[in-house]
Amino acid sequence: MQLSATPYEERLTAPRSWWLISFLVGVSFALILLPFGTLPLLGGLVGGTAAAAVVASSYGSVRIRVVGDSLIAGEAKIPVAALGEAEIMDAEEARAWRTYKADTRAFLLLRAYIPTALRVQVTDPQDPTPYLYLSTREPERLAQALVAAREAAA
Repeated sequence: MQLSATPYEERLTAPRSWWLISFLVGVSFALILLPFGTLPLLGGLVGGTAAAAVVASSYGSVRIRVVGDSLIAGEAKIPVAALGEAEIMDAEEARAWRTYKADTRAFLLLRAYIPTALRVQVTDPQDPTPYLYLSTREPERLAQALVAAREAAA
């Protein structure tokens, strides 16, 4: 497998506020278990915080990568030869494509806490997916990596 000229990898991590919320979930569990004593209170604090942190971490563990001649977005792996033009979207345009402009057949790697996105046309006639919507903090870099991978594969 040939590596792309401009490798790209991004992890769509959860925002910092979610970690505070995880701790507050643990505090809530601790308060629920307060009538049963100190040990259950500590268990609720640790267990509740850990459970909420696992949920936040797993939701924020999705990656977008350009590897060789493929775009890997979450669990989807698409050859760059099957992709067309990439459109960089600012926060307002990305919101529009997440809501009223969205096509139900599209592949959405959506993280609402990331305001910018990249919309990539799918040119494969066998694929019913019209486009990929990828939430990304660096849409310009991702678009450049896709172009470089397409040129390297050609």
